[in-house]
Amino acid sequence: MSEESTEREALVELLKENLREQRRARRWRLILRSVVLALVVLGVIAVARMDLSPQQDVGPHTAEVAVTGPIMADSPASADRVLQGLERAFEAEEAEGIVLRINSPGGSAVQARQIYQGLRRMRADHEDTPVYAVIEDVGASGAYYVAAGAERIFVNESSIVGSIGVIMGGFGLQEALDRLGIERRLYTAGEHKDFLDPFSPAEEGEVEHVQAMLDEIHGQFIAAVREGRGERIDEAGVDEDRLFSGLVWTGSRSLELGLADKIGSPRSVAREVIGAEERVDYTVRGDLVSQLADRFGTALGRGLFETLQMQAYQPR
Repeated sequence: MSEESTEREALVELLKENLREQRRARRWRLILRSVVLALVVLGVIAVARMDLSPQQDVGPHTAEVAVTGPIMADSPASADRVLQGLERAFEAEEAEGIVLRINSPGGSAVQARQIYQGLRRMRADHEDTPVYAVIEDVGASGAYYVAAGAERIFVNESSIVGSIGVIMGGFGLQEALDRLGIERRLYTAGEHKDFLDPFSPAEEGEVEHVQAMLDEIHGQFIAAVREGRGERIDEAGVDEDRLFSGLVWTGSRSLELGLADKIGSPRSVAREVIGAEERVDYTVRGDLVSQLADRFGTALGRGLFETLQMQAYQPR
Protein backbone atom coordinates (compact mmCIF):
# COMPACT_ATOMS: atom_id res chain seq x y z
CA MET A 1 0.00 0.00 0.00
CA SER A 2 1.44 3.37 -1.07
CA GLU A 3 2.10 6.26 1.32
CA GLU A 4 -0.48 8.37 -0.53
CA SER A 5 -3.15 5.67 -0.09
CA THR A 6 -2.38 5.37 3.60
CA GLU A 7 -2.67 9.11 4.11
CA ARG A 8 -5.97 9.14 2.22
CA GLU A 9 -7.43 6.38 4.42
CA ALA A 10 -6.24 8.16 7.56
CA LEU A 11 -7.87 11.38 6.40
CA VAL A 12 -11.15 9.58 5.63
CA GLU A 13 -11.15 7.94 9.06
CA LEU A 14 -10.41 11.29 10.68
CA LEU A 15 -13.35 12.88 8.85
CA LYS A 16 -15.65 10.00 9.89
CA GLU A 17 -14.62 10.35 13.53
CA ASN A 18 -15.20 14.10 13.36
CA LEU A 19 -18.68 13.49 11.92
CA ARG A 20 -19.48 10.99 14.69
CA GLU A 21 -18.34 13.50 17.31
CA GLN A 22 -20.55 16.20 15.81
CA ARG A 23 -23.54 13.82 15.89
CA ARG A 24 -22.91 12.99 19.56
CA ALA A 25 -22.62 16.67 20.45
CA ARG A 26 -25.84 17.44 18.57
CA ARG A 27 -27.70 14.67 20.43
CA TRP A 28 -26.54 16.01 23.78
CA ARG A 29 -27.66 19.52 22.88
CA LEU A 30 -31.09 18.21 21.89
CA ILE A 31 -31.38 16.20 25.11
CA LEU A 32 -30.37 19.12 27.31
CA ARG A 33 -32.77 21.44 25.54
CA SER A 34 -35.56 18.88 25.94
CA VAL A 35 -34.84 18.51 29.66
CA VAL A 36 -34.85 22.29 30.19
CA LEU A 37 -38.09 22.64 28.23
CA ALA A 38 -39.67 19.79 30.20
CA LEU A 39 -38.67 21.42 33.48
CA VAL A 40 -40.19 24.73 32.42
CA VAL A 41 -43.44 23.05 31.36
CA LEU A 42 -43.61 20.95 34.53
CA GLY A 43 -42.92 24.04 36.63
CA VAL A 44 -45.76 25.93 35.00
CA ILE A 45 -48.12 22.97 35.42
CA ALA A 46 -47.09 22.41 39.05
CA VAL A 47 -47.57 26.07 39.91
CA ALA A 48 -50.94 26.10 38.17
CA ARG A 49 -52.03 23.06 40.17
CA MET A 50 -50.74 24.21 43.55
CA ASP A 51 -53.33 23.99 46.27
CA LEU A 52 -54.97 27.07 47.72
CA SER A 53 -53.75 27.56 51.26
CA PRO A 54 -56.11 28.02 54.21
CA GLN A 55 -54.97 31.64 54.52
CA GLN A 56 -56.25 32.67 51.09
CA ASP A 57 -59.54 34.52 50.90
CA VAL A 58 -61.69 32.20 48.79
CA GLY A 59 -65.04 32.82 50.48
CA PRO A 60 -67.43 30.15 51.78
CA HIS A 61 -66.49 26.81 50.26
CA THR A 62 -66.30 23.05 50.67
CA ALA A 63 -62.85 21.76 51.58
CA GLU A 64 -61.66 18.58 49.85
CA VAL A 65 -58.95 16.17 50.94
CA ALA A 66 -58.13 13.23 48.66
CA VAL A 67 -57.18 9.70 49.70
CA THR A 68 -55.99 8.32 46.38
CA GLY A 69 -54.05 5.13 45.70
CA PRO A 70 -52.50 2.71 48.20
CA ILE A 71 -52.45 3.90 51.81
CA MET A 72 -48.78 3.43 52.63
CA ALA A 73 -46.17 5.33 54.63
CA ASP A 74 -44.36 6.60 51.52
CA SER A 75 -47.37 7.15 49.26
CA PRO A 76 -49.50 10.23 48.45
CA ALA A 77 -52.16 8.67 50.70
CA SER A 78 -49.88 8.30 53.72
CA ALA A 79 -51.22 9.19 57.15
CA ASP A 80 -48.88 12.20 57.37
CA ARG A 81 -50.14 13.74 54.12
CA VAL A 82 -53.82 12.99 54.64
CA LEU A 83 -53.80 14.31 58.20
CA GLN A 84 -51.90 17.44 57.16
CA GLY A 85 -54.55 18.04 54.51
CA LEU A 86 -57.32 17.56 57.05
CA GLU A 87 -55.65 19.96 59.48
CA ARG A 88 -55.49 22.59 56.75
CA ALA A 89 -59.13 22.00 55.88
CA PHE A 90 -60.32 22.25 59.49
CA GLU A 91 -58.31 25.45 60.00
CA ALA A 92 -59.80 27.16 56.93
CA GLU A 93 -62.06 29.86 58.38
CA GLU A 94 -64.61 29.82 55.56
CA ALA A 95 -64.79 26.06 55.00
CA GLU A 96 -68.43 25.10 55.53
CA GLY A 97 -67.64 21.38 55.54
CA ILE A 98 -65.09 18.79 54.41
CA VAL A 99 -65.32 16.09 51.75
CA LEU A 100 -62.89 13.21 52.17
CA ARG A 101 -62.58 12.08 48.56
CA ILE A 102 -61.66 8.38 48.56
CA ASN A 103 -60.45 6.25 45.67
CA SER A 104 -58.19 3.60 47.17
CA PRO A 105 -57.95 -0.21 47.50
CA GLY A 106 -56.54 0.13 51.02
CA GLY A 107 -53.05 -0.64 52.25
CA SER A 108 -51.29 -0.46 55.60
CA ALA A 109 -53.47 -1.14 58.64
CA VAL A 110 -51.25 1.17 60.69
CA GLN A 111 -51.52 4.10 58.26
CA ALA A 112 -55.28 3.64 57.89
CA ARG A 113 -55.78 3.49 61.65
CA GLN A 114 -53.70 6.63 62.16
CA ILE A 115 -55.87 8.51 59.67
CA TYR A 116 -59.04 7.16 61.29
CA GLN A 117 -57.94 8.15 64.78
CA GLY A 118 -56.70 11.56 63.64
CA LEU A 119 -59.95 12.25 61.83
CA ARG A 120 -62.03 11.33 64.88
CA ARG A 121 -59.89 13.58 67.07
CA MET A 122 -60.19 16.53 64.68
CA ARG A 123 -63.93 16.08 64.42
CA ALA A 124 -64.19 16.23 68.22
CA ASP A 125 -62.14 19.44 68.23
CA HIS A 126 -64.18 21.04 65.41
CA GLU A 127 -67.74 19.94 66.04
CA ASP A 128 -69.18 22.67 63.82
CA THR A 129 -67.37 21.41 60.71
CA PRO A 130 -69.01 18.30 59.21
CA VAL A 131 -66.88 15.70 57.43
CA TYR A 132 -68.34 13.44 54.74
CA ALA A 133 -66.53 10.59 53.00
CA VAL A 134 -67.25 10.17 49.30
CA ILE A 135 -66.15 6.83 47.83
CA GLU A 136 -65.59 7.05 44.09
CA ASP A 137 -64.33 3.94 42.25
CA VAL A 138 -63.00 2.01 45.25
CA GLY A 139 -63.15 2.39 49.01
CA ALA A 140 -61.97 -0.99 50.26
CA SER A 141 -60.07 -2.41 53.23
CA GLY A 142 -57.93 0.37 54.77
CA ALA A 143 -59.73 2.97 52.65
CA TYR A 144 -63.06 1.94 54.16
CA TYR A 145 -61.36 2.01 57.59
CA VAL A 146 -60.67 5.71 56.91
CA ALA A 147 -64.18 6.37 55.60
CA ALA A 148 -65.69 4.96 58.78
CA GLY A 149 -64.26 7.95 60.64
CA ALA A 150 -66.50 10.40 58.75
CA GLU A 151 -70.01 11.46 59.78
CA ARG A 152 -71.63 9.99 56.69
CA ILE A 153 -70.46 7.97 53.71
CA PHE A 154 -71.59 8.66 50.14
CA VAL A 155 -71.01 6.26 47.25
CA ASN A 156 -71.76 5.75 43.59
CA GLU A 157 -74.05 2.86 42.71
CA SER A 158 -71.07 1.11 41.06
CA SER A 159 -68.44 1.86 43.71
CA ILE A 160 -66.57 -1.08 45.25
CA VAL A 161 -67.02 -0.91 49.02
CA GLY A 162 -66.04 -3.00 52.03
CA SER A 163 -63.34 -5.65 52.36
CA ILE A 164 -63.38 -5.40 56.14
CA GLY A 165 -60.61 -7.88 56.75
CA VAL A 166 -56.85 -8.31 57.13
CA ILE A 167 -54.48 -10.25 54.92
CA MET A 168 -50.88 -11.44 55.05
CA GLY A 169 -49.42 -13.54 52.24
CA GLY A 170 -46.29 -15.43 51.30
CA PHE A 171 -44.95 -18.51 49.54
CA GLY A 172 -43.78 -21.95 50.61
CA LEU A 173 -40.74 -22.89 48.52
CA GLN A 174 -39.18 -25.67 50.57
CA GLU A 175 -40.20 -28.46 48.19
CA ALA A 176 -38.85 -26.51 45.23
CA LEU A 177 -35.43 -26.35 46.93
CA ASP A 178 -35.55 -30.08 47.62
CA ARG A 179 -36.36 -30.89 43.98
CA LEU A 180 -33.55 -28.66 42.76
CA GLY A 181 -31.10 -30.17 45.23
CA ILE A 182 -30.39 -26.86 46.91
CA GLU A 183 -29.30 -26.89 50.53
CA ARG A 184 -30.79 -24.08 52.63
CA ARG A 185 -28.39 -22.51 55.14
CA LEU A 186 -30.01 -20.12 57.61
CA TYR A 187 -28.55 -18.90 60.90
CA THR A 188 -30.67 -17.16 63.53
CA ALA A 189 -30.61 -16.06 67.15
CA GLY A 190 -34.08 -16.54 68.53
CA GLU A 191 -36.10 -19.74 68.23
CA HIS A 192 -38.75 -18.30 65.90
CA LYS A 193 -36.76 -15.61 64.10
CA ASP A 194 -37.25 -17.43 60.77
CA PHE A 195 -40.98 -18.13 61.16
CA LEU A 196 -41.92 -16.15 58.03
CA ASP A 197 -39.07 -17.54 55.92
CA PRO A 198 -40.57 -18.93 52.67
CA PHE A 199 -37.84 -21.57 52.40
CA SER A 200 -38.61 -23.09 55.80
CA PRO A 201 -41.58 -25.34 56.64
CA ALA A 202 -44.51 -23.66 58.39
CA GLU A 203 -45.02 -24.92 61.94
CA GLU A 204 -48.48 -25.17 63.45
CA GLY A 205 -47.67 -23.02 66.49
CA GLU A 206 -46.21 -20.26 64.35
CA VAL A 207 -49.19 -20.27 62.02
CA GLU A 208 -51.46 -19.93 65.04
CA HIS A 209 -49.37 -16.99 66.25
CA VAL A 210 -49.71 -15.18 62.91
CA GLN A 211 -53.43 -15.88 62.83
CA ALA A 212 -53.81 -14.45 66.33
CA MET A 213 -52.10 -11.23 65.19
CA LEU A 214 -54.35 -10.96 62.15
CA ASP A 215 -57.43 -11.59 64.30
CA GLU A 216 -56.35 -8.83 66.70
CA ILE A 217 -55.90 -6.30 63.89
CA HIS A 218 -59.19 -7.44 62.36
CA GLY A 219 -60.88 -6.87 65.70
CA GLN A 220 -59.52 -3.31 65.80
CA PHE A 221 -60.87 -2.73 62.29
CA ILE A 222 -64.31 -4.08 63.22
CA ALA A 223 -64.40 -1.95 66.39
CA ALA A 224 -63.62 1.16 64.33
CA VAL A 225 -66.38 0.36 61.84
CA ARG A 226 -68.84 -0.28 64.64
CA GLU A 227 -67.81 2.98 66.33
CA GLY A 228 -68.53 4.92 63.18
CA ARG A 229 -71.28 2.83 61.57
CA GLY A 230 -72.76 0.73 64.39
CA GLU A 231 -76.20 2.36 64.39
CA ARG A 232 -76.64 2.06 60.62
CA ILE A 233 -75.39 -1.54 60.61
CA ASP A 234 -77.81 -2.45 63.40
CA GLU A 235 -80.67 -0.83 61.51
CA ALA A 236 -79.79 -2.88 58.42
CA GLY A 237 -79.98 -6.08 60.49
CA VAL A 238 -77.31 -7.88 58.47
CA ASP A 239 -75.22 -10.93 59.30
CA GLU A 240 -72.11 -9.35 60.81
CA ASP A 241 -69.98 -12.46 60.29
CA ARG A 242 -70.53 -12.03 56.56
CA LEU A 243 -70.28 -8.25 56.70
CA PHE A 244 -66.86 -8.42 58.35
CA SER A 245 -65.61 -11.38 56.32
CA GLY A 246 -63.50 -9.37 53.86
CA LEU A 247 -66.08 -9.43 51.05
CA VAL A 248 -66.70 -6.35 48.91
CA TRP A 249 -70.00 -5.01 47.63
CA THR A 250 -71.27 -2.51 45.12
CA GLY A 251 -72.22 0.95 46.28
CA SER A 252 -75.90 0.11 45.90
CA ARG A 253 -75.57 -3.00 48.05
CA SER A 254 -73.47 -1.14 50.64
CA LEU A 255 -76.45 1.15 51.30
CA GLU A 256 -78.60 -1.87 52.16
CA LEU A 257 -75.88 -3.25 54.45
CA GLY A 258 -75.45 0.00 56.37
CA LEU A 259 -71.92 0.52 55.10
CA ALA A 260 -72.92 3.75 53.33
CA ASP A 261 -75.65 6.35 53.72
CA LYS A 262 -76.55 7.80 50.33
CA ILE A 263 -75.63 8.06 46.68
CA GLY A 264 -73.50 11.12 46.00
CA SER A 265 -70.40 12.63 44.44
CA PRO A 266 -68.00 15.29 45.72
CA ARG A 267 -69.85 17.87 43.65
CA SER A 268 -73.34 16.87 44.80
CA VAL A 269 -72.31 16.62 48.46
CA ALA A 270 -70.72 20.08 48.32
CA ARG A 271 -73.78 21.57 46.66
CA GLU A 272 -76.68 19.74 48.29
CA VAL A 273 -75.42 18.56 51.69
CA ILE A 274 -72.81 21.10 52.79
CA GLY A 275 -74.41 23.95 50.87
CA ALA A 276 -71.15 25.41 49.50
CA GLU A 277 -70.73 24.54 45.84
CA GLU A 278 -67.30 26.17 45.56
CA ARG A 279 -64.69 23.49 46.30
CA VAL A 280 -61.08 23.97 47.36
CA ASP A 281 -58.57 21.11 47.37
CA TYR A 282 -56.47 21.00 50.56
CA THR A 283 -54.72 17.73 49.70
CA VAL A 284 -50.99 17.78 50.51
CA ARG A 285 -49.10 16.56 47.47
CA GLY A 286 -45.55 17.52 48.41
CA ASP A 287 -43.70 20.77 47.79
CA LEU A 288 -43.02 22.09 44.30
CA VAL A 289 -39.23 21.68 44.58
CA SER A 290 -39.52 18.00 45.52
CA GLN A 291 -41.93 17.29 42.67
CA LEU A 292 -39.68 19.03 40.13
CA ALA A 293 -36.58 17.29 41.50
CA ASP A 294 -38.21 13.88 41.19
CA ARG A 295 -39.39 14.59 37.66
CA PHE A 296 -36.03 16.09 36.68
CA GLY A 297 -34.24 12.97 37.90
CA THR A 298 -36.57 10.75 35.89
CA ALA A 299 -36.22 12.87 32.73
CA LEU A 300 -32.43 13.11 33.05
CA GLY A 301 -32.09 9.38 33.67
CA ARG A 302 -34.22 8.58 30.63
CA GLY A 303 -32.17 10.98 28.48
CA LEU A 304 -28.88 9.44 29.58
CA PHE A 305 -30.19 5.93 28.96
CA GLU A 306 -31.37 6.80 25.45
CA THR A 307 -28.06 8.51 24.67
CA LEU A 308 -26.08 5.49 25.80
CA GLN A 309 -28.28 3.29 23.66
CA MET A 310 -27.70 5.49 20.61
CA GLN A 311 -23.96 5.48 21.18
CA ALA A 312 -23.89 1.72 21.66
CA TYR A 313 -25.49 1.20 18.25
CA GLN A 314 -23.55 3.99 16.48
CA PRO A 315 -21.81 2.54 13.38
CA ARG A 316 -18.06 2.68 13.61
